[in-house]
Amino acid sequence: MNKKIHLKDLGKKDYKETWDFQETLFKDIVDLKIKNRREDKDNETPNYFLYVEHPHVYTLGKSGDLTNLLLSEKQLANKGATFYKINRGGDITYHGPGQIVGYPILDLENFFTDIHKYLRFLEEAIILTLAEYAIIGTRSEGETGVWLDVGTPFARKICAMGVRASRWVTMHGFALNVNADLGYFDNIIPCGIKGKAVTSMHAELNKEIDQEEVKSKIIQHFSVLFEATFIN
Repeated sequence: MNKKIHLKDLGKKDYKETWDFQETLFKDIVDLKIKNRREDKDNETPNYFLYVEHPHVYTLGKSGDLTNLLLSEKQLANKGATFYKINRGGDITYHGPGQIVGYPILDLENFFTDIHKYLRFLEEAIILTLAEYAIIGTRSEGETGVWLDVGTPFARKICAMGVRASRWVTMHGFALNVNADLGYFDNIIPCGIKGKAVTSMHAELNKEIDQEEVKSKIIQHFSVLFEATFIN
């Protein structure tokens, strides 16, 4: 079992370019696993964790409803945003500047073979990180991601999640609103859930947040939860 994870910070990068890069890493891991089984070998499979900040983009999961995008093609262009229908779970979400997006591309056979546990660990890494800023993040039953004030009229989502897994290899991941412009969420029904607001760390604390510091804290908690070592 290889519990080392290659950490790659891609900086600001186009969504499609990043998606293609994810697909390449994902395919390489899956192909190696298939080869190992075919040849009865035990070559180590690598793991990756990508950080990225995307230009304004809306993405729709494979089971999503296009009517949850409230903009026409022309309106998208006017806002400088793009749109992609992609192969993760979940409905529609927004990515953009001021948001920390994390894509763990892991062979879960190096850790544990349980997708439910994997999602809960992703949420927990974010919940523990938020707690360091005195923000109380929680789960909402039946919905992935991290929320604030669940069960009240003020429930709001601070971190969206959507993953894909095949042969226990994961891709896609989470998007934590740190200093994001929340106005872009007004153009969608986030995650297809009506009547629930979206928030950010900036909005909750009323100040600019150091995103590099947040990234570092997420990695610290992720490494403990997954008993993993991050390498550059």
